[in-house]
Amino acid sequence: MDLRQLQYFASIVDAGSFSRAAAALNLAQPSLSRQVALLEADLGQRLLTRTGRGVTPTEAGEALLVHARAMLDIAQRARDELRELHASPGGRVVVGLPPRVASRVSAPLVQRFRAQFPRAVITVSEGLSLHLREWLVAGRLDLALLFDPPASPQLDYRVLTHDPLVLVAPPGHPRLPARVGLAALSNYPLVLPSAPNAIRSLVDAALRPRRVELQVVAEVGAVQTVLSLVAQGVGCTLLPETAVQLADGRPALQCARIGPPVIRNSLVLAVPRARPATRLTRETAQLLCELDFGGTRARGGQPR
Repeated sequence: MDLRQLQYFASIVDAGSFSRAAAALNLAQPSLSRQVALLEADLGQRLLTRTGRGVTPTEAGEALLVHARAMLDIAQRARDELRELHASPGGRVVVGLPPRVASRVSAPLVQRFRAQFPRAVITVSEGLSLHLREWLVAGRLDLALLFDPPASPQLDYRVLTHDPLVLVAPPGHPRLPARVGLAALSNYPLVLPSAPNAIRSLVDAALRPRRVELQVVAEVGAVQTVLSLVAQGVGCTLLPETAVQLADGRPALQCARIGPPVIRNSLVLAVPRARPATRLTRETAQLLCELDFGGTRARGGQPR
């Protein structure tokens, strides 16, 4: 006994004849008769009685019909549920975001995720790129956005944006030129993110070979705090251009381009190589790639 035979049997009872049921099922009548015969042989019971006007179920057929309809209904609900799962997977995905990125994209990311995956849950974990990278390798995150991470055999990277660094000065500071060379950065008192920090590492890596010594008057951990100190006149800073947008609501800060060469802060999508990606993580990664992070979009989302 299988579901197909039960479906044929129920269809014959509903149609009241083998010929009408065969036409509805798009089957040859001999094939339909053979399947019913196999079902009767399997159960050891005669299920249908032929009459001059068609067929009617026997007592055993009536008893089987109740179970057949229940089993067919359960099978259909299982198919519908699996189709729904295919259309909208469930589960949980954990995404790591640096604070500067999280403040900009967490709301649109969660809104789009909820619209696309109503059965799933997204968790956003914030942290410095260094820590997010460690959590990703350790399996605490499914995917993460990182600033300028070092190469890793355990992670695949896809570059999303490039963002040039600028010199940022308080409103009352003498007017900045349109562009400041790298060597001239030593003339400005600076408030910089403290190590380990992707921006600080980027600046140090660009200036160390040129033997440029910076006047660092304060080191703090968060970009928001850096901007607050600059707005209060403590010093200038070096930040990605889009990071200056975090200073909204404060007095207008001055900005000047740096270089040549230009120092660029890259935002990359990182995924672990060892763990197979589920459909939910793959499509969440695509959602991340489509968000607006500011900066210059990398051409085609370059792998790295």
